[in-house]
This record gives sequence, C-alpha cells and structure tokens, in this order.
Amino acid sequence: MPGAGQFFEYFDKLADQLVEAHRVLVELLKRFDDLSARKRLIARVDEIEKSADKTTLDTIAMAQKTFVTPIDRDHIHTLVNGLDDVVDLIQDVAEALVLYDLQGVPREAVQLAELGMMSAERLRHAVNLMANWNNARSILQTCEEIDRLESDADRVMRSAMSKLFRDEEDVKQVLKLKAIYELLEELTDKCKDAAKIIEVVVLDHA
Repeated sequence: MPGAGQFFEYFDKLADQLVEAHRVLVELLKRFDDLSARKRLIARVDEIEKSADKTTLDTIAMAQKTFVTPIDRDHIHTLVNGLDDVVDLIQDVAEALVLYDLQGVPREAVQLAELGMMSAERLRHAVNLMANWNNARSILQTCEEIDRLESDADRVMRSAMSKLFRDEEDVKQVLKLKAIYELLEELTDKCKDAAKIIEVVVLDHA
C-alpha cells in the first residue's frame, strides 16, 4: 500500500512541473521575437502540461487505491486539480500567443508572467512544507504571500490596460493584447485558488 510520503512526493512533483512551466513561459515572452526559440519553448510547455496531467491522474488513482490517505481524498483531488489547472492555463497562454499573431510582447506582459512565476514558486514552497504539519504557520504565511502577489498582478494589469487603450492605435492589437493580459493575470488568480485549497487542508490538520 502506498505510504503517506508517496502522496507528498507526487504533490511536490506537480508543484515542480508548475514552476517549470511558468519559467518556460517567462522565457517565451522574453524571446518572443526569436522564431526558433518560440517554437522550442511552446513545445516544451506542451511537454510539461502532458507530464503534469499524468502526475495528476497518477495521484488520484493512488488515492482511490489507498485505504488510509494522509489528507482527505476530496482534498487530494481538489489540490492536484488546482495545481494542474495552473499548468493548463500556461499552455493556453502559449497557444494564444501564436494564434493571435502578436506583433510583439510588451514589457507589462512579461511583468505579469514574472509575478505568476513568483506565485508559482511560493506555491511550491507551501506544497513542500505540507509533509510536516508542524509547518502549518509557515504554510499559511506563504499562502498570504501568494495573495499579495495576486494583488500586485491586479495593479500591473490595470496599468497595462490603461497604457494599452491610451497608446495603441491598432484596434486588433488592442483586443489581442487585452486577451493576453487577462490570461496572464488569471495565472496569479489560479495560484491564489490553489493556495486557498492548501489553507483549508492545513487548517483541517494543524
């Protein structure tokens, strides 16, 4: 029968995949004008997304086969799906960058992606601490940091939108960039959602 530690290893693995996907997305945005790099990085995002899907399914399958799980089965299901949702959204952003045929990537888009990566890194830290409930206070503090990063992303988003509508004269580009900004800002929302799940789990066990 799987031990409790195996579940936390799966959680850690999925959190690692989430951070790696964010890292690749930031690089993609920074090197968007390099066509060969763009194709390679988008392909890498796809690889990570498939791996994250497998980790999610493997974790849920293990929970179904295990008589006693370290946390409630519903919480396991909700947590891994919450983490996987972030990776799925990163893939959506990468695909949108190609489908929308952008002329370039503004600095504000990179800023939003970097805030998303910071949120992902804090999320991974919180997940890594879950193997020991004595870390409850640190986990909750880390989740608060993710909440603050989401607020920072909101501010960057508002500033980016204001500049976009003020300075961009091409209506098509306005619509395309608006959609990209919204997707990037949603990444921090998804990280916050996952952090809320972790908070619930911690408060149930601490």
